[in-house]
Amino acid sequence: MLRSVILAAAGSSRLGRLVSGNSVSKGLAARFVAGDGVEDALTVARTLIDDGLTVTCQHLGAETTNAEQARAVRDEYVTLLGRLKGAGLTPATEVSIKLSALGQRFDDKLAYEYAESVCAAATEAGTAVTLDAEDHTTTDSTLEILAGLRKDHPETGAVLQAYLRRTEGDCRELAAAGSRVRLCKGAYAEPESVAYQSALDVDKSFVRCLNILMSGSGYPMVATHDPRLIAIAEDRARWFDRSAEEYEFQMLYGMRTEEQARLAAAGNVVRVYLPYGEQWYGYLMRRLAERPATAALLGRALATKK
Repeated sequence: MLRSVILAAAGSSRLGRLVSGNSVSKGLAARFVAGDGVEDALTVARTLIDDGLTVTCQHLGAETTNAEQARAVRDEYVTLLGRLKGAGLTPATEVSIKLSALGQRFDDKLAYEYAESVCAAATEAGTAVTLDAEDHTTTDSTLEILAGLRKDHPETGAVLQAYLRRTEGDCRELAAAGSRVRLCKGAYAEPESVAYQSALDVDKSFVRCLNILMSGSGYPMVATHDPRLIAIAEDRARWFDRSAEEYEFQMLYGMRTEEQARLAAAGNVVRVYLPYGEQWYGYLMRRLAERPATAALLGRALATKK
């Protein structure tokens, strides 16, 4: 019930305006969002890299409803990638994009065209792009666009969500040589027909998917803050004789920073998901809604400021 309420609040533009203008809310967002502009993202990315971490940047923008808005998002990412290259922050920093921001919901071909432009800019900058996952209705389209992009940009990463019942099959399809796959739990409200509903079932699916990816010949990117799943990932990496360079952990900016440092100090690749942009309200609310444990982590992060 609480998750549904939070997700509903995330979609409220009126509430978003009220919260975004509140100084306390802005202070909260600053813990988990780099700032409003590219310069903010560059500053935080450099700090993270200096701390021995790697980064993936995402621009937080308004919902895309027309081609003009999609083109602006494309241009934002092309600019970002140029700035990252110029600042010497690649290849340690890559970018993550939502295809819906590039027009996927109203024009698949346009989204592919603009995503290809971003991938080309990433190649020029010496880094890579990962296509973020969204709700289940976009999964087939996203994987089709991914397949097309990988023909010229094989380093393009995929994101698979363990709570979807289909994901084990998708993991088998994508666990191939050179294939970069981020495995996460999932953050959207989905019907029981397509997604596991209990936290236990989602965790079990995550482990099954993790086993498939770790036993394959691709590059798993383990996106979780769950200590138990992190320990299982470390164990599975040892079981399948993977070196520290053959997989990575991913966590959100501002979340479990001590664990990020611990994993990096142990020789693991740790990538921090670093969002920036003025439209941070929806992002922050979705993080709260993901799981009760996530909300607790946010609360502890604010209390301890570690």
